[in-house]
Amino acid sequence: MERYKKDLKSWVQGNLTVCGRSLFLFDEVDKLAPGLMEVLRPFLGSSWVVYGTNYRKAIFIFISNTGGEQINQVALEAWRSHREREEIHLLELEPVISRAVLDNPQHGFWRSGIMEEHLLDALVPFLPLQRHHVRHCVLNELAQLGLEPRDEVIQAVLDSTTYFPEDEQLFSSNGCKTVASRIAFFL
Repeated sequence: MERYKKDLKSWVQGNLTVCGRSLFLFDEVDKLAPGLMEVLRPFLGSSWVVYGTNYRKAIFIFISNTGGEQINQVALEAWRSHREREEIHLLELEPVISRAVLDNPQHGFWRSGIMEEHLLDALVPFLPLQRHHVRHCVLNELAQLGLEPRDEVIQAVLDSTTYFPEDEQLFSSNGCKTVASRIAFFL
């Protein structure tokens, strides 16, 4: 683990030395070993210069599935209260997501100073997609392929998509991830 921390720190520092406007994207942070991301804390803190390098123009993006179940629950409760998905405010989701991260000992940010010191500027939750959102994805994919939308193809893709919860069949289980492959199947 210490070797990975050293390598990560060196990699970030090296990239920032070459280009102060670097963009760092860390995907599936929830699957990283707890403590690994802690090496980034100095780069996210209040100081302008770390290890002799100005990093304030750098952007760090952390993508995680943590809190997905809780986000889905908030979206479902909103729907059951006759609120549109778009009416869900970030203020409703931030504490739910933070709690999911802080309570998960397997998460890369578990017991992390990055979370405890509130060093992340923003949380951007991805709400579950409803059938009409998936329909837009199908239309967009067909347009990218240069194909005219055909109702039977659109309907077949929508009907082959898995939705949850089981009773309501409201949200797509995979968002739009499988739309492209499903279209190819139904052409």
